Amino acid sequence: MSAIRAVVPVKAFALAKQRLAGVLPAALRQALARAMLEDVLDALARTDGLAGILVVTADDDAARIAARFGAGVTEVAARDGHSEAVAAAAGRLAQAGEGMLTIAADVPLAAPADFAAMLDACPRGGGFVIVPARDGHGSNAVLCVPAVAVPLRFGADSYAPHAAAAAAHGMAPVTLRLARLALDIDGPDDLAEFLSVEQDTRARDVLRRHGIGHRP
Repeated sequence: MSAIRAVVPVKAFALAKQRLAGVLPAALRQALARAMLEDVLDALARTDGLAGILVVTADDDAARIAARFGAGVTEVAARDGHSEAVAAAAGRLAQAGEGMLTIAADVPLAAPADFAAMLDACPRGGGFVIVPARDGHGSNAVLCVPAVAVPLRFGADSYAPHAAAAAAHGMAPVTLRLARLALDIDGPDDLAEFLSVEQDTRARDVLRRHGIGHRP
């Protein structure tokens, strides 16, 4: 199977997590976004079998965080939206003969075992593995080999269209329901679910330091 590189699109932290505005102040939303990115990159960096990590961002702070975890950085299409950023990275990886594992930057419970499960589930000759969000509608992680084999369009209701697109391009989509990857923190309900899980993450530490989610 082709070498596989992880791709993590990251929007500007100043614009992060607007749906949490009713429960978290702006500074804390930005700190949470940074911590979640660190959690994701840490899990990826500890995953055996990846050729490396590419962060797609135009945010200088995100680029510095990426460098700490040994990730490469590109700004190509970073300001154009999640789907466009992933598509541009996929084209770059395809030119290098690499496959792509793309993961959202807001799944702080991610663990190396989750990414290893995705790699193990991919057929040796190439394939398509998808991890839906916990609501069953979004796509939180996608493994695509070759990187451009299936056009990806992310959004709140992207899981079924992605699976259909894979089938239309001659790939039998493999769905993995992985609880840690399924929990992306977008809105207050996601935050509450995150705080209900026993864990040790940078994101949880940030919230605790601000008096949110302290253990009794």
